[in-house]
Amino acid sequence: MGVSDAELTVGTAGPVATIVISSPGRRNAMTAAMWRQLPVLLDRLEADERVRVLVLTGAGGTFCAGADLGDLDELLDAGDASIAVAAEERLAAFARPTVAAIEGACVGGGCQLAVACDLRLAAAEARFGVPPARLGLVYPVPTTRRLARLVGPSAAKHLLFTAELIDAERALRIGLVDEVLPPDGLAARVGAVTAAIAERSRLTVTAAKEIVDERADEDRIAWWHGQVRVSGEAREGVAAANERRPPRFGWAPPAAG
Repeated sequence: MGVSDAELTVGTAGPVATIVISSPGRRNAMTAAMWRQLPVLLDRLEADERVRVLVLTGAGGTFCAGADLGDLDELLDAGDASIAVAAEERLAAFARPTVAAIEGACVGGGCQLAVACDLRLAAAEARFGVPPARLGLVYPVPTTRRLARLVGPSAAKHLLFTAELIDAERALRIGLVDEVLPPDGLAARVGAVTAAIAERSRLTVTAAKEIVDERADEDRIAWWHGQVRVSGEAREGVAAANERRPPRFGWAPPAAG
């Protein structure tokens, strides 16, 4: 398989969009073209008001084995301004909840992308690793700090210092993933989680993501509380609970501009 076979594909099912990493023969390693393509796809999906949740996964039972080493010089020359870091940052800033559905290898650039997602659900046979120490590389600063925030300094140092692969159960213990599922149960669980998110108040979910990610300053937080007052979301939620029916939430972000 040649480089031309490497691609990111997008599918939608109702309010859930899925980006699939596919690089046959290279365990879904991300090429330079794929790193460049990801922010473009994210911009397009973010502009689609029908999309409420995004899933990132890999084709053929593998999430992503990292960056394609054939593009290493380009990534090294750019340092923290590389296309890989730009793609990671765009994914982390995506305005809707993001879920990484992980099977097989989730290594290097693959782990970078998974950590940039809001949630990570893994099959039991998944393996995780951060290999720069095997290659003599300095892991990007934004990537290193995001990993440390997720798993804590000690676990991050272990992954970075040793470059060891860890299994899904250990990844769960250190907080690298949120759930571990049997291989035949991953898709169903991802479907259940994304369906639940899509049914919840978009106001609550969007505000929570901004606040947890520390992207909301005091003025923005005050704006969010104002949205609760004027939107009617809370009144609808309480009424639905009292009437024992599903809520009919209708809030949507104001149009830009």
